[in-house]
Amino acid sequence: MRRIVTPRRFEESVRVPASKSHTIRRLIIASLSGGVSEIEGPLDSLDARSCVSVCRGLGAEIDEHREDDPFCPNPPGGGGGKLTRWTVRGFPGASGADEDGKGRAGAQALDAGNSGTTLYLALAAAALGRRPVTFTGDEQLGRRGAAPLLDALSGLGIRVESRNGCVPITVQGPWKGGHVSLPCPTSQYLSALLLSSPLAPAGTVTEISVPLLNERPYIEMTLSYLEAQSIPHEKTDDFSYFRIPGGSSYGPVPGPVPADFSSAAFSAAAAAVSGGRALLIGLDPADTQGDKIFFDMLARMGCGVTWEHAGLAVSCPGKLRGGVFDLNAAPDTLPALAAVAAFAEGDTVLANVAHARIKETDRIAVMAAELGKLGIACDERPDGLVIHGNPRLRSGAEERTGTEERPRPSGRSPVSLDGRGDHRVVMALAAAALAAGPAEIEGAQAADVTYPGFWDLFA
Repeated sequence: MRRIVTPRRFEESVRVPASKSHTIRRLIIASLSGGVSEIEGPLDSLDARSCVSVCRGLGAEIDEHREDDPFCPNPPGGGGGKLTRWTVRGFPGASGADEDGKGRAGAQALDAGNSGTTLYLALAAAALGRRPVTFTGDEQLGRRGAAPLLDALSGLGIRVESRNGCVPITVQGPWKGGHVSLPCPTSQYLSALLLSSPLAPAGTVTEISVPLLNERPYIEMTLSYLEAQSIPHEKTDDFSYFRIPGGSSYGPVPGPVPADFSSAAFSAAAAAVSGGRALLIGLDPADTQGDKIFFDMLARMGCGVTWEHAGLAVSCPGKLRGGVFDLNAAPDTLPALAAVAAFAEGDTVLANVAHARIKETDRIAVMAAELGKLGIACDERPDGLVIHGNPRLRSGAEERTGTEERPRPSGRSPVSLDGRGDHRVVMALAAAALAAGPAEIEGAQAADVTYPGFWDLFA
């Protein structure tokens, strides 16, 4: 699907969708619990639906509840109206197996779609059972290897079969415990072991040495769920070592899902590059999400970033400034921050983020190539990106005298941009096109992976 974005000032109040990271963690924990969880206001996206499908395949019973909403007639994947909550009936003990070892997961492979988070967390959950469970995914997921996680699972006694560390992947318990080394170019590998190892048999101990850890805030998020349920665990302050005894169980995980700072970044970027204003409703300033650092970076670049009663307000009627930013803890912000940096004065360096190359796409290479089509020069580094900002492309946002504004370009043919099937790249290019368009974005439907309704903001 293609979408054309034309330059305009972005002035929107945005109800930020629920966090994908929180939604998927709650689904996995609720599915492994022995109780009933009412998960309120979850993310209704393609990735979340993939997780629902996988959790059902592992044995959870999940009912969705919707209400009529004229603004949400066709949610991703079908079903009418707005999703208000899931009722999740989990099963105690090992995922995919009853106490007698007879698995609830059927012979059909479980499809994680485009969701790496679902795949990694569910692989470890399925490894608690005694029957083999096979996972598949879409073409992009088929290129994203999970070798470090699979090696760690093998070291814990789990039988693992895979094709070069990619899906299809089959795992089969039981979980025997032991001491493994787990380098984490993505934090999701470690989150997978942290969530499942407490459910290993009593007397089992899982020890994890972590020689490399990116995205530390997302481990803090995972640990917050263990701590909320009083799950015993030990760790070093630098997160280089964890010790988790087995024999624990999860209770329900009720309550509302927090809003997503990752998704909010794209509306904020749109306001920044277009000289507009976004009021982001539903965010929690105390949340552990790593991507909330994006808003500190915007402030350093010259944006107004203010917590108001109604939400987080972002504006930038004046100049944007380049800077140097370490994105190790928040690699998913790279596309949005690159879009903003494209229109800043001076160079912007996005550093220490080599793991952005192993997401849905090589986001460093893709953003450099696509911003280049808009006339913005970029230099790739092995672990980052240098954007040579061009404020003159920021259509009219800075050329004001009094209340007048230079007219925005019209009558030009749209520049053809390719989102490469990557939801965050697609949304970042949409924001950039508000300043340097018009642009026609190929693969626009990818936004539904994490942000259903995104294109309504650009209508």
